[in-house]
Amino acid sequence: MEVILLENIAKLGDLGDRVTVKAGYGRNYLVPHQKAIPATAANVAEFESRKAELQRLADDKLNQARGRAAQIEEMNISLTSKAGEEGKLFGSITVRDVAEAATSRGVTIEKSEVRLPDGPLRELGDYEVIIHLHSEVNAMLKVSVIAET
Repeated sequence: MEVILLENIAKLGDLGDRVTVKAGYGRNYLVPHQKAIPATAANVAEFESRKAELQRLADDKLNQARGRAAQIEEMNISLTSKAGEEGKLFGSITVRDVAEAATSRGVTIEKSEVRLPDGPLRELGDYEVIIHLHSEVNAMLKVSVIAET
């Protein structure tokens, strides 16, 4: 299936690129989420007339993501949890806990934006959590996990 991308998508292409994707990916993800449109003659003509507007919207999203990244990089979050004597947590700190803690501090972060490549945090300590805000913008959030007293 050939589609025209309406925004930059990592490992696929940039705004306006005509790319060939598997039919299910295009039909079930790209088109319903308005990330792409099928590459028909009518859609190509419509895209060319709207290209400047779409580029401006993409630039606005990128600038908003950079602004959020600056706020996130300045923030330090402390999460408390019950822990054993060796520093192992009873339970774990998940992406949901990180997102809720950041949101309670005034910066809205969605669960889907939090990246924990090694899985949930299961020990006390300081961590740098990657927040993926845009295909071109990542921010580092400093998270401290401390024991409940």
